[in-house]
Amino acid sequence: MVDESVELLAHDSGEPSTTQRESTVTAAGTEEILADLLAGLLGVERVPADGHFFEELGADSLVMAHFCARVRKHADLPAVSMREIYRYPTVRALAAALAETDGPSPAAEAPAPAPAATPALPEPVGTPHHVLCGTLQVLFFLGYAYVVALIATTGAEWTAAGHGLLATYLRSVVFGGGAFLSLCVLPVLGKWLLVGRWKPQQIRIWSLAYFRFWCAKTLIRVNPLMLFVGSPLYSFYLRALGARIGRGVTVLSRHLPVCTDLLTIGDGSVIRKDSYLSCYRARAGVIQTGPVTLGKGVFVGEVTVLDIGVSMGDRAQLAHASSLHRGQCVPAGERWHGSPAQPGAGADFMTLPAADCGGARKTGYSLSQLLMAVTLYVPAAVGGVSLLLAVVPQFATLIDPGPVALSSWTFYADAMVASLIFFFGAVLLGLLLVVTLPRLLNPLVRPDTVYALYGFRYGVHRAIGLLTNRRFYRTLFGDSSAVVHYLRHLGYDLSKVEQTGSNFGTEVKHENPYLSSVGSGTMVADGLSIMNAEYSGTSFRVTRVSIGAHNFLGNHIAYPAWGRTGENCLLATKVMVPLDGEVRENVGLLGSPSFEIPRTVLRDSRFDDLKSGEEFHARLTAKNRHNAVTMGLHLLMRWLYFFGVALIASFAADLYDLYPAYGVAVVALANVVTLAFTAAYLVLAERAATGFRGLQPLYCSIYDRAFWRHERYWKVTAASLFVMFFNGTPLKSVIWRLMGVRIGKRVFDDGCFLPERSLTTIGDDCTLNEGTVVQCHSQEDGTFKSDRITLGAGCTLGIGALVHYGVTMHDGAELAPDSFLMKGEEMPPHARWGGNPAREMPEDAPAAPRTAAPGGPHDGVPACGSTLIGRE
Repeated sequence: MVDESVELLAHDSGEPSTTQRESTVTAAGTEEILADLLAGLLGVERVPADGHFFEELGADSLVMAHFCARVRKHADLPAVSMREIYRYPTVRALAAALAETDGPSPAAEAPAPAPAATPALPEPVGTPHHVLCGTLQVLFFLGYAYVVALIATTGAEWTAAGHGLLATYLRSVVFGGGAFLSLCVLPVLGKWLLVGRWKPQQIRIWSLAYFRFWCAKTLIRVNPLMLFVGSPLYSFYLRALGARIGRGVTVLSRHLPVCTDLLTIGDGSVIRKDSYLSCYRARAGVIQTGPVTLGKGVFVGEVTVLDIGVSMGDRAQLAHASSLHRGQCVPAGERWHGSPAQPGAGADFMTLPAADCGGARKTGYSLSQLLMAVTLYVPAAVGGVSLLLAVVPQFATLIDPGPVALSSWTFYADAMVASLIFFFGAVLLGLLLVVTLPRLLNPLVRPDTVYALYGFRYGVHRAIGLLTNRRFYRTLFGDSSAVVHYLRHLGYDLSKVEQTGSNFGTEVKHENPYLSSVGSGTMVADGLSIMNAEYSGTSFRVTRVSIGAHNFLGNHIAYPAWGRTGENCLLATKVMVPLDGEVRENVGLLGSPSFEIPRTVLRDSRFDDLKSGEEFHARLTAKNRHNAVTMGLHLLMRWLYFFGVALIASFAADLYDLYPAYGVAVVALANVVTLAFTAAYLVLAERAATGFRGLQPLYCSIYDRAFWRHERYWKVTAASLFVMFFNGTPLKSVIWRLMGVRIGKRVFDDGCFLPERSLTTIGDDCTLNEGTVVQCHSQEDGTFKSDRITLGAGCTLGIGALVHYGVTMHDGAELAPDSFLMKGEEMPPHARWGGNPAREMPEDAPAAPRTAAPGGPHDGVPACGSTLIGRE
């Protein structure tokens, strides 16, 4: 009682209490340690406790990431994340926040703590299993190539035997229909024969069970029905593979689920494009399969990831740029957002009125798609070849050269002329098509008008998106001054262009270019997706999307209609654009859900003097000349690849005539040789673009010649995306190594992309999931930065995760799905991080012990938190 009176007296008299004095001492000690660590990084004797990290001390996010890593290594301090750095941007504020954390740090509890138990990694498979699996995969490809060649040669010979134009056309229709049906049915039969029904399990990578898994995955993803995304045919295909798909489901994502028997989607649900719900993941050398269960009327936003063992109740919604981690459940009617997702998303994505979209409408739309493919596309291809043979004599020589011609220089000259005419003619005609035909179709779909799905206007809407999103032209014109003219001709409203020479990157896509507006002075890096359309289970509507002036948009951003950002904003990589609250202006936004950060920092302003005046105009002119040569080199490299494939086809045609009894084997061999040639082309293009020396880290202005050379490297090696043909096989690691990646043994790569190969180091037995990106560069306004990335042995990158430049992941570290590991971060050994931005997180997301409301397509949604598979 006496002690309490003293405490009360001290408090009443204005003197600090004992507890307050202890907190002050703790905060003061923490403040001193933090100041010393930051001073060492900034190269100064001391830093003021009230100095703003970014605005006054001149630090940037890379420096502060290194600062966080040093704090984590300090035994007397709790861990600090980049989110806390931005929330408490001074040493004093950060120290006070750390002092208020619950409980002492582990070091304060015990002077000499025992080493923490690290999760045991599965014993790595031996090299013999790795080689055996790769051999079996090659044999499987040879067998599949033979089957396709058998269908193609049989049909081509029968079609060519027709007399007259009408007979040839009718035969091509019959052949096209039969071939299409065969190639659609074969993968479905293969899945059921190889696997049967998928069930929750663990499959050892590089084992025989994994080989069956890979075969089934490859077959179902090369099915021609993959071309009908957004159509009832796509849902039909999923049902044929074992998925439980309700009525009125709209699936717009091209990332086809693999373990389809574990997928349940209720009536009227909408799955937006670029979302992942594969029902499997790779982790530490093991494939784990598990259920994804979505109730009725569910909405899954664009650029989302649904891990295994997740569920969403009826009418639940997951916003764009969000993810559900294993064990999470969104209860019925709730709207979640973020990575990992959390309650509180304010926007309602399912406000679109319903429309009349019955079974007859869906059947008619599906039949019209099939008839167009069989009666128009296949005959047009056959007729187009015949027309070229008649108009350009060199093509006849190329297709049927004869045994003597192959040793004649005349043949190669004719082949060169023919390939030049075909390639550059196709480029010009294609460009004319994409800037004219969609413009003629656009008036048929009025903005802000609700239309029923699977009708004429829906077909026009999808055709506009397909025609105007051609990767070839985006790559050709992107990262140059020409891109603004290309986008304007597509239909973009770019206001008054402030030319920078890098206004847009090479990966900008949309759903309707005529409803896309970008303000003056805005710069966009790669990966922008403009979401012009809204969907329900029965209807759709297109609307204008406007991005403000003087913004900078980082990589991999989905920008929706009604985005709440205005002028002079920095939208960081993988940010979730807010849809509620006040309009953000003159700030930066980072993370999912997003929070405010400084628009720019002092260090990134050092090149601002190059953005105006005579120096700017001189450098921009020089950059334009350099970019023009780069575009020419890009076209040259793509033509050389086309020419090489044409020569392979010519040799195959000659062998086919010489040895008709082995015609099928010759065609199959030509397909295999083409794939091998593609791999060799990728390696040679990479080595030539880097001068056979490899890339070096950069910190420079976008008006520096070193950056222009880096842009040339990207464009000349743009075909490196073809390496995705080798996903899930040991061959991909071999190709990466030949392209300059320092890569270890037995690395499992299920679809990772490495923009800068020679700046990347990947250790033994790493696991890289589908959709991951290891990006060794960043651009912000007029500043470009690149640095090395190192992944230690046994690291795992979850589906859709992105690792930024300057990062080190130590042995056994794991990054959760859809996470963004910011530049300069350092993950300790065997740590598990996740989120956007990434930070330390528990093994699996906690599951709320609720029972979901019934209403799934059959028996309802499982109880919240049911993973249906045990913990590892």
